[in-house]
Amino acid sequence: MKKISLFVLGFWILEFGIFDLAHGQVEVYGYFEPQYAGIYLDTTYSQSSYGKLRIDLASTEIKNVRFGADIIYVNYFGKTSWNLLELLPEDIASTIPPRQQPYYQFSLHDTFYLDNAYVRLSINRLAVTLGKQQISFGTGYFSNPTDVFNTKDALDPTYEQPGHNALRLEVYPLPRVSITTLYSPIADTWDNSGKLGRIKIGLGHFDISALGYQYQCTSTDFYAFQQSVEEHLVLGGDIVGEFLGIGLWGEGIYTILENSEENTCEFLAGGDYTFEGGFHAMLEYHHNSSAKSDHQDYDLNDWMRYFTGETKTIARDQVYGLIQYPLTDHLTIGSMGIFSITDHSAALIPMVDYSMFENIDITLMLNIYTGEEGTAFSEKLGTGGVVRATAYF
Repeated sequence: MKKISLFVLGFWILEFGIFDLAHGQVEVYGYFEPQYAGIYLDTTYSQSSYGKLRIDLASTEIKNVRFGADIIYVNYFGKTSWNLLELLPEDIASTIPPRQQPYYQFSLHDTFYLDNAYVRLSINRLAVTLGKQQISFGTGYFSNPTDVFNTKDALDPTYEQPGHNALRLEVYPLPRVSITTLYSPIADTWDNSGKLGRIKIGLGHFDISALGYQYQCTSTDFYAFQQSVEEHLVLGGDIVGEFLGIGLWGEGIYTILENSEENTCEFLAGGDYTFEGGFHAMLEYHHNSSAKSDHQDYDLNDWMRYFTGETKTIARDQVYGLIQYPLTDHLTIGSMGIFSITDHSAALIPMVDYSMFENIDITLMLNIYTGEEGTAFSEKLGTGGVVRATAYF
């Protein structure tokens, strides 16, 4: 029934958009994105690909009101099923009985869904947004400790994030001052749903914000495949700006746990600089106190929660790096790197971005892991690459 309802709703929005497009009321745009990925695990080469179509609809026909919706269809082909035990250290994977091993199977299925569907009302210095919408906080490039809604893939940190159901109220009382309150009905009661408050102030060359967020955090025990829920109170903030031509930023949170005496903290600090000629360099340091300080202590739950995005890192301390250089107006080469201070493993991601035409971009990325087995970026995770083309319309 859910799939049928989603299909009907998507069809209605498409029909609505096409009808109003003829009257100049709705903007229709989006992209088609085919991607090919290949990976070597041990001596086996596997390929996994998809074709992704995104259609964005937007209307501002009514004064001070914006309607928006994004419809996405993804078709997977090639290898679409993976057993995550193949990526785990042998001393952990070997403890899983054969009868339980199918539970760790991860499969990709063709999907059709609404990524965003919202209405935004703006009156003077007040804006209200209701529905499934983009929610993103923080100043970091590779990760955002203050963003409790999304978990970035550090190997592909700029890729788009999904929408989230929420009611958001934004007030702009003074220039460079904004106040945001947000209610996310992620549970069946008010007490268990997410509630956020944030204030942002501009001072000189810097923007500074402070936030508080209360929500129910779900954690999975992958030994018994049972979930537990715990209330988290998050207090934090971020800063971003420029000093002597150097971009600087940082963000951090302190999380008060309902059922634990050991609260956690997470923070990130970074900077970047663009040299004459266009060479760009960036560096970030990330600390996550909820992660283990010794890779010998990584267990099944640590790995699975990391793979599924329940936690941002498996290692406590990491350093991220990025370098880029524009060879031409249309061709940029560079590389990302991640070094785990905790276990001395690293991942290297060489990149090439090419704008073939005005509306077609091609990206090539390689993933090279150098760590010993059991470390965050172990060679056991495989070596591979991705070729992605994006055609905008």
